[in-house]
Amino acid sequence: MNKSIYMDHAATTYVKPEVMEEMLPYFTTYFGNPSSIYTLARETKKAIDIGRDKVAKAINADSSEIFFTSGGSEADNWAIKGIASAYKKKGNHIITTVIEHHAVLHTCEYLAKNGFDITYLPVDEYGFINIKDLENAITDKTILVSVMFANNEIGTIEPIKEIGALCRSKKILFHTDAVQAVGHIPVDVKEMNIDLLSLAGHKFYGPKGIGALYIRKGIKIENLIHGGGQERGKRAGTENVASVVGIGKALELAVTNMEENNKKLVYLRDKLMNGLLKVPYTRLNGPIGEKRLPGNSNICFRFVEGESILLMLDAKGIAASSGSACTSGSLDPSHVLLAIGLIHEIAHGSLRLTIGDETTEEEVDFVLETVPNVIKRLRDMSPLYDDFLKKGEK
Repeated sequence: MNKSIYMDHAATTYVKPEVMEEMLPYFTTYFGNPSSIYTLARETKKAIDIGRDKVAKAINADSSEIFFTSGGSEADNWAIKGIASAYKKKGNHIITTVIEHHAVLHTCEYLAKNGFDITYLPVDEYGFINIKDLENAITDKTILVSVMFANNEIGTIEPIKEIGALCRSKKILFHTDAVQAVGHIPVDVKEMNIDLLSLAGHKFYGPKGIGALYIRKGIKIENLIHGGGQERGKRAGTENVASVVGIGKALELAVTNMEENNKKLVYLRDKLMNGLLKVPYTRLNGPIGEKRLPGNSNICFRFVEGESILLMLDAKGIAASSGSACTSGSLDPSHVLLAIGLIHEIAHGSLRLTIGDETTEEEVDFVLETVPNVIKRLRDMSPLYDDFLKKGEK
């Protein structure tokens, strides 16, 4: 089988040729250190400024509010630890959710060991938080609310505008991990009352190893990385110039073509989901419609293991996932699927298929032809499925 079908765009994306083309000169011709004062350095400093402008424009921020990082995980760590340190005299309470990316969850666990009180909001069966739960969780010690914009596993888009409005009315800072959202759905930090926002370039056809943290003007935040005076004294380390150029170009392309791309993605996503749900004893994880990321499908198949599905699909040339790429080495079921109410046995049989700009209908058709056969083969080998059939259960 020579086919190669990539269905894991939520994990990472390739770098688009237009992005690579803009990056290349900054590896060779324009290699100067932006902190120097000679002409070669001024060229790289100018490139960083242009990249910063493009990122800011994409989320309706000011350029002075964008700070480049090594990726989404650093941005999440900086936002949460930086606010916790800067506002610890005001309070020690942070609110987040049970379905956050581990960059947020593990950061909160770290803070909990260092005197902070963390509240983890539950979600409903589709992955949504309840605004009333958030309001009831707020105390006079609450300094930060961190809720992801869109879930990386089940595609749920949270009510970010309502969360932002509530936090602003209570004078509490609001951070959102928007790694899965930026470049894929409209994001407006001003309209949504977002105070801090994390993003990562490799999720929208930019390079890996580059991200950004939006910090609303006027907010106090402690540095995460100390050293030189780069990023206006906020984030030390010589700038990754080529990647800054790349993230700016990638985001510019993503925002420009977003509406057109999403129409195609939604069509293919729905075809994929509806086709897979025809397989007996399956369930869709996450919501349907516009409150789901355009390219995200997540299905559980009873009586089989997700890892076995992935291995057999890989043998057919299909790259997919059973959850977050950051936890793919874990034998535990997805914390997100458990949070929406699935039992371990069902959560273990999850398959996440995330499509992208270059996904074709022919590829979707091949997946729809292949997956049912894989599931049938695995179930034929499953003693659980055999027992289920013998008992005649529903």
